[in-house]
Amino acid sequence: MRIVLQRVSKASVSVEGKVLGAIEDGFLVLLGVSDTDTEEIADKMVDKLCKLRIFKDENGKTNLSLSDVGGQILVVSQFTLYADCSEGNRPSFFKAGAPELANRLYEHVVERCRKYVDKVEHGEFGAYMQVELLNDGPFTIVLDSDMMVKKKKG
Repeated sequence: MRIVLQRVSKASVSVEGKVLGAIEDGFLVLLGVSDTDTEEIADKMVDKLCKLRIFKDENGKTNLSLSDVGGQILVVSQFTLYADCSEGNRPSFFKAGAPELANRLYEHVVERCRKYVDKVEHGEFGAYMQVELLNDGPFTIVLDSDMMVKKKKG
């Protein structure tokens, strides 16, 4: 599982001109699912994501979590996070999870995020979407389960 996390002042996702989800201060989460991901991996990734202390405290230090600041989450499925560009000029997506698995884990991630924050919005799995955001910082982090979760088992 791969997550590109952007701390945002606001973000929204639209399909065919209709806004499906919009948030203010919080995280825009671009989520890619691989064919080896499980609910256990998804849970660990969401737990890490929601506990990250990347909001400024009263001293200006990045020391507060999403729940500490009453932040919100917008989750957008993004199979292209598993693009393999190692050969040729056209990316291959063979490492991305099959749509049924990816959609199930995407929905699981959205629900798991609701354990941490009150407002969790999301896009439409498999749809052509437009995402708008105002990155705060900018502050962008990449979380990869191969480095965080799966590697620890080996």
